[in-house]
Parts: sequence; C-alpha cells; structure tokens
Amino acid sequence: MVQTVPQTPASTLPADSYVVVGLATCYLRHEGETLEIQVLEPIPSAYLQSVLQGIPTSYTAICGATLAQAQALDLPEIAAAPAQACADFEERLQAAARTYQSRPEAVNLVPVGTVKRDLNYSTERKRVLNSQRKISKNDNVKQHKYTHEVL
Repeated sequence: MVQTVPQTPASTLPADSYVVVGLATCYLRHEGETLEIQVLEPIPSAYLQSVLQGIPTSYTAICGATLAQAQALDLPEIAAAPAQACADFEERLQAAARTYQSRPEAVNLVPVGTVKRDLNYSTERKRVLNSQRKISKNDNVKQHKYTHEVL
C-alpha cells in the first residue's frame, strides 16, 4: 500500500519550514562569449541525497535554512559571494520546501545554519542558462531513396 502525504498549498507553508539552498556555478552565453555566474538555487530532497553521495555537481556550497531565511536571502554563509537568485526562485523554493515535508529524515543531512562545502564540484558539464538549440537541415535523418516506394 502506498502512503501519500497531503500536499500543502504554497501559501500555508510555515516560515520555519526546512529547505536547502545551493550556490551553483552556471554560465551565460553573450555575443559569442561564455560568462561564469554564481546562482542561488533551492535544492529538492531527492537531489540533495544524490549530491551528498558524491555525484558531480555544479554546487560549490549548500546551506540548510528555514523558508523565511531563504525567502529573505538571509544566507550569509553562501550569499556573501556575488550571486543572484535563480529564475522562479520563490516558486522553486516553495516546491523544494514541500519535498522536505514528505522526507523529514533529509533535514538531518544538512541541519539549519550548516554549510557543506565538501561536495564533488565539477564544471565538466557546463550549465548554460540561456542556451538555444539551432536546428539546421543537417539535423534531418537521411533515408534510403526507396523508403517510401512500394517495391
């Protein structure tokens, strides 16, 4: 039997709800150049467990916080760096906080006020935020000339 946790609407999450915020290294393409930027992002509980198990990540540091601290960007441990909040920060913060309500054991991995910097940081696979795919005729699949003929 599957146990389900009732979804809490975003407006009713308590201010002391737990959430993890990470400082990620991302990239922007601008006029042919790639610029490195630091971005603050909420981390859902499932990804937090993966990061702590050692998968390569673009996060240089992660910090446990309350929802109120994260909304106010009151994260002096990691927000001191020149970083910007990610796109849709508020919505992603609420969503991440809900994942920790359904997995309360994850709160012990990075307690509130704790910063973890011993992550497997890697920028081998760069996270480009404004990348666009350019499609050309060369992307079309080449077919045999008899593909659509009845033989």
